[in-house]
Amino acid sequence: MVLAGVSVLVFGLIHLIKGDPVRLALGTRYSQETYEALRHRNGLDLPLVQQYFDWAGRALTGDLGVSFRSGDPVMSLIGQRLPATLTLAFSAVLLALLIAIPLGTLSALRPRSFVDRTATVISQIGISVPDFWLAIVLILVFAGTLGWLPTGGYVPLTEDPLGWLERLILPVIATGVVSGAVLTRFVRSSVLEAMGADHVRTAQAKGLPGRHVFGWHVLRNALLPLVTVTGVQLAYLLSGVVVVEIVFSWPGLGQLALQAVRDRDYPVLQGAILLFALVFLVINLVVDLLYTRIDPRIGR
Repeated sequence: MVLAGVSVLVFGLIHLIKGDPVRLALGTRYSQETYEALRHRNGLDLPLVQQYFDWAGRALTGDLGVSFRSGDPVMSLIGQRLPATLTLAFSAVLLALLIAIPLGTLSALRPRSFVDRTATVISQIGISVPDFWLAIVLILVFAGTLGWLPTGGYVPLTEDPLGWLERLILPVIATGVVSGAVLTRFVRSSVLEAMGADHVRTAQAKGLPGRHVFGWHVLRNALLPLVTVTGVQLAYLLSGVVVVEIVFSWPGLGQLALQAVRDRDYPVLQGAILLFALVFLVINLVVDLLYTRIDPRIGR
């Protein structure tokens, strides 16, 4: 139901964008016959409501149409960009968790200490720094000055594993550090809240070992809000960090959607946004399932 609503909204808003996609696709020199034939082939001469139902019906079968610009199927274009987006998104979330969980936990276990103040400052800086600015600084330092890593691009893992890793490091740091700063604050607040719960104080009063109390009573409850925020961050990254992708010439879905906006390529833009909406829905479903695994009481 949500996806159907999103499809209606996306289709309607995109067709309100000024500009004729057929004229952009044909260029400056074309005949009226060619123009009318291309409009008819893409169904643009039909009423808007009929265009929507034709497009939605094909989308249900996995057919998102054909690009006005290149003539390639939209699913093929998305499939070409998907590996790069998945690689960047999951690697960045992994780095963010590796930063946030230990740093946020140490900060919560020692409130108002030097560790806590340092973690707070670091997370605040990470939240305040734009990811594209960090990306430019990383390129200037590690690619320009030191020459350790390439400035950008993407190589499939199967073709060149070392080249894949070298080109992945800087984009992952640029996106993962910012996400890690956001997650660090959630980890700290979640652990502090869990440590103040009545059942935790009861377990401590019974004389249970500290590791047991932290692992089974504190960390388990602190994971619930962390799972939610991590899901949101992953959905955000999968939807394409457009500016970072442009800075690193990363051929992801964000760049594909941006190019479709420039070209008024309706089928590609509609397909990309519909995929982004589907990603958010799937991740929300996965988060709900993880909730029941972490805390079985939620599913009762």
